[in-house]
Amino acid sequence: MTVARKLLLAASTNDWMRERATKTPFVVRSVSRFMPGERPEDALAAALQLQRDGFGAILTHLGENLRSRDEAEEVTRHYLGLLERNGAAHLGAHISIKPTQLGLDLDPELCQRNLQRLVDRGTELNTLVWIDMENASYVDRTLELFRHMRQRSPLVGLALQAYLYRTERDLESLLPLGVALRLVKGAYLESRDTAFPRKSDVDENYYRLAVRILDESGRAGGLLHIATHDSALVDRLAARIEAQSVPRSYYEYAMLYGIGRPLQRRLMAAGQRVRVLISYGEHWFPWYMRRLAERPANVWFVVKQAFEL
Repeated sequence: MTVARKLLLAASTNDWMRERATKTPFVVRSVSRFMPGERPEDALAAALQLQRDGFGAILTHLGENLRSRDEAEEVTRHYLGLLERNGAAHLGAHISIKPTQLGLDLDPELCQRNLQRLVDRGTELNTLVWIDMENASYVDRTLELFRHMRQRSPLVGLALQAYLYRTERDLESLLPLGVALRLVKGAYLESRDTAFPRKSDVDENYYRLAVRILDESGRAGGLLHIATHDSALVDRLAARIEAQSVPRSYYEYAMLYGIGRPLQRRLMAAGQRVRVLISYGEHWFPWYMRRLAERPANVWFVVKQAFEL
């Protein structure tokens, strides 16, 4: 891991940095590259435009590590309202949620009850609800939540992180369930004892894990979200998919709003299914810093914004 990436990931959890950055005009302006706005209306409007352009969408309300039960209840009600609006607009968007938004730090049972409300309503509306994976300390609790929800409904998916050593083992325990999995590289600051420190190792593990999922995606309900902007990795997996004649119903590409747009358009032009993750909300700073850490070019974009003041 590069020094710059370590610094950006460390900054993502720094309260002093958050307070100042969120009030700095050029930072606020640069965030608009990665999110259409802070309101749900902004996210829904972006999802509608994507739908018109042939893309699917995933909607996520930013925020994590909430500190009160009232906040967790508020977030749960927010997502329930988002599910209703998504259904009423016939957008076909998925919803993605972090367990710590629903109270996991406060009470695992509270989190489970809140998540159950969302999964149950999502199932009624035929909407896939994704459970995001946070840092390594949450993996066991998140897997437990997912397994419980999967018993209630097939319309629940789980994000897995390729940079964690343990993910290969976790994957093998999940594959027999025929589940929806979103494979990401991973965007948190982890120790060398927990995660692959070198990008090349993460990339290779990502490829192995993706191939393993694709090989099992014929099971009932199996779905892989290839969630990366790494064009070399995308092309390598595309070649494997073509060589093995993998049905397109077994996988989708999932990318972030505002990142890798040429790659998104290229995949769409080739007839691939592409979903765009639309993030919105006021609590964007930790998420934003992780986006900068993922790709150095994003940092230069922010620097450019500063000089345009």
